[in-house]
Amino acid sequence: MKKYVWVALTGFAFGLLLAGYVFVYLPEKHRTAGEVVSKPAAPEISTNLYASSAPEVRADLDFIKISEKVGPAVVKIVSEHKEKARQQGPDDQWPFEDFWDRFFNRPAPRDEEYRSAVQGTGFFISPDGYVLTNNHIAENSVKNTVTILQGKDYDAKVIGTDPKTDLALLKIEARDLPFVELGDSAQVKVGEWVLAIGNPLGMEHTVTAGIVSAKGRQLGTGLNVPTYQNFIQTDAAINRGNSGGPLVNMKGEVIGINSNILSPTGGNIGIGFAIPSNIARNIVAQLKDKGKVTRGRLGVVMQNVNEGLRKQLNLKDRKGAVVTTVEPEGPAEKSGFKQYDVIVEVNGQPVEDANDLRFKIADIEPGKKATVRVIRDGKEMTLTPAIEEMDPESEKGQAASSEKDVGLSVSPMTPSLARRYGYRTTEGLLITEVRNYSEAAKAGLATGDIIIEVNRKKVASVREFESILKKTPSGEEIILLIRREGDGQVQDTIITLKVP
Repeated sequence: MKKYVWVALTGFAFGLLLAGYVFVYLPEKHRTAGEVVSKPAAPEISTNLYASSAPEVRADLDFIKISEKVGPAVVKIVSEHKEKARQQGPDDQWPFEDFWDRFFNRPAPRDEEYRSAVQGTGFFISPDGYVLTNNHIAENSVKNTVTILQGKDYDAKVIGTDPKTDLALLKIEARDLPFVELGDSAQVKVGEWVLAIGNPLGMEHTVTAGIVSAKGRQLGTGLNVPTYQNFIQTDAAINRGNSGGPLVNMKGEVIGINSNILSPTGGNIGIGFAIPSNIARNIVAQLKDKGKVTRGRLGVVMQNVNEGLRKQLNLKDRKGAVVTTVEPEGPAEKSGFKQYDVIVEVNGQPVEDANDLRFKIADIEPGKKATVRVIRDGKEMTLTPAIEEMDPESEKGQAASSEKDVGLSVSPMTPSLARRYGYRTTEGLLITEVRNYSEAAKAGLATGDIIIEVNRKKVASVREFESILKKTPSGEEIILLIRREGDGQVQDTIITLKVP
């Protein structure tokens, strides 16, 4: 019996030694972890459906690197706006202005001034402190504060604003600042990755990622929607406070300036819009140089080519813009444009549609001639209109300084503005707004009136009007020669306006 036990123990010990040799000393056990878990390569699958191979995609999507590169150039902007609100009182329910004086021996409530703060985003475009942001952030502001990534605050000066594209250029006094480059938005592809960096809802330096959802979007008209629209649409999260911040491609270039969102609730639902960098580049250059933007005008009203027009006008495709109206005595009429002309090319560049034509004409320096190719009755021809300057909007707004605000908004009357709105008068200042309860409203002034003279001297600019108001002591009156046109008649009226 002992013999069998000994044999069993000997066999067990030999088995242990053999197992140790197999698991410890075999050469295969010295492979690295990666070699142990590696498997034979799978058969190669065609990648025709993909833009690039997987390793290249991972290399391109380095969000960390891009955030670290662009983030320091992004700033928070707080703009203070001065506004007025009428105090509520019993006089609002009575037609007598002296109600409070008569019964309470004190003046009736007046318009009360208060300030509101608007927060947004911007970014440095040069090391000497130029900041690009949205016009609706900085327009009509009385103070702008720029906060950099390190938390330091700077007072910023408004160099210029352009409501038509919703862009503004600010500047702080500092040097050697981090800045970003404007990329080529024409090269942007639908589906490519982008990052949005900004201060949504007060959350400073927030980075969100998404793709380019569409290009060339038009939002129609409405509040804070610019005249010139060619938006890049993205699903990168954009919320209130992101306005003015950069939309960045995977090279770290700014290809858009975040401007609007489409939302029934006011929050992000994945539909945001950015102003293309190529539009911003031209605007920035003009704002830097002269503080305003000048644009060319052709003097036509145009529309897109639909399928019906394509057939009726015997066109090969639907590209171009159809002239529906030619403005009398405008550049187009003087150079021979006619209704139903189809504009297909401007200065050698093809015209895609009516919106594209507006941008191309606007970019032409006023006073220069343009080479325009049109199709008329199936035949191609070339016209060379001398482009005029579009009516400036930089002088629209409050005509009086804040301390002597008479309640008027005016714009210089020009021949082209007169033609557009059917006025005979081509000089003076056109009143574009009269605010309720203001001195202008009390004097009987109305929107559409034309100020020909102030204190018996002709005025042609808002600055001249402001200068007269500032020199007039508070409580005294100025004399206005007002021209009113309507029903084919022109009537001049003399009105006295009290300066507050």
